[in-house]
Amino acid sequence: MQLSEILTTSCTSCDVAVTSKKRILEKICQLAANQVVDIDQDELLESLLDREKMGSTGIGNGIAIPHGRLPNAHKAVAVLITTQQAIDFDAIDDRDVDVFIALFVPENSCQEHLDTLKNIAKLFSDKKVLKQVRRCSDNQALFNLVQQAS
Repeated sequence: MQLSEILTTSCTSCDVAVTSKKRILEKICQLAANQVVDIDQDELLESLLDREKMGSTGIGNGIAIPHGRLPNAHKAVAVLITTQQAIDFDAIDDRDVDVFIALFVPENSCQEHLDTLKNIAKLFSDKKVLKQVRRCSDNQALFNLVQQAS
């Protein structure tokens, strides 16, 4: 599945002012909670924190792809956030992170989850796309960029 298929404008946010890993994960869950039925913000956060305990989802180059599986979800939900300042996210290259693409998927959609993660990583490994993402100054422009690039 492509990011453009599961990202909504309400889950796209530019230049967010956060200063810690915990705060960005909370912000991600706040946005996603509006898209997920019967799962509250705390459950979303728990799914991300459980995954982070296994190892950071900071993939390098200032990018993180936090993700979690949800037992009662029926569809995948994505959140895209850029931050005003890069934050320490324990990324594999030890660089701070300023681009976050979060993914929540139904627990029983393992292959779809892996395919979507692969597609997200491929999209954001394009240096031109990543540079444009970092230049976006409003939510709609960021959303439109992902729709066109996917």
